[in-house]
Amino acid sequence: MNARPASAPLLIACALGIEHLALRMGDRGGAGGPVTVLRTGMGPKAAERSVTHALSGAPLGGAAVIATGFCAGLAHGMHPGDLVVAEETRDPRGTVACVGTELLVKELTRTLPGRTVHTGPLTGSDHVVRGPERSDLLGTGAIAADMESAATLLSALRASMRPVAAVRVVVDAPEHELVRIGTVRGGISAFRVLRSVLPAFFEWHRNVLLPRR
Repeated sequence: MNARPASAPLLIACALGIEHLALRMGDRGGAGGPVTVLRTGMGPKAAERSVTHALSGAPLGGAAVIATGFCAGLAHGMHPGDLVVAEETRDPRGTVACVGTELLVKELTRTLPGRTVHTGPLTGSDHVVRGPERSDLLGTGAIAADMESAATLLSALRASMRPVAAVRVVVDAPEHELVRIGTVRGGISAFRVLRSVLPAFFEWHRNVLLPRR
């Protein structure tokens, strides 16, 4: 294994304006290199298009990539504001193994004491997951679903080998389904958590190892 140079950039990709706002409000200090927070737009096609374009040349060609934002929790007992650190992302086009999962869990637990951190597969969807569909997706082994993470990481690795990860904040769950993000307590809780995750991302960025090419 070769260590990634400390000056390598970090691309943090999210879909929604409210997610982008939360991340921009977070502490930007302490990264191991230049940081770009990219709003991709909603859905897998928008994520693929935006990430592919961002990584197509300097300065982000060699960037490590984290997909983040809100997600739907699939398991009973999950709550808005819980964190999901993906061990892998999945969609019909393939599965991507995430890098540095244990480090992210450690740093998120330290940065956000008292918050529950779940680990497991994160599945992609081309629509917002509601109602009984949660149990169907849970049956595949996934613990959470979102629309952009799988497309983001697949696009990143198609551009070139690099460290990739996905960290999501549960905005709704089987017992806490939202009608619209940001209008009820669960959405506000998820926003506050997302606003606080950047120090953990920066620690991941400083320490993760890039696989030998």
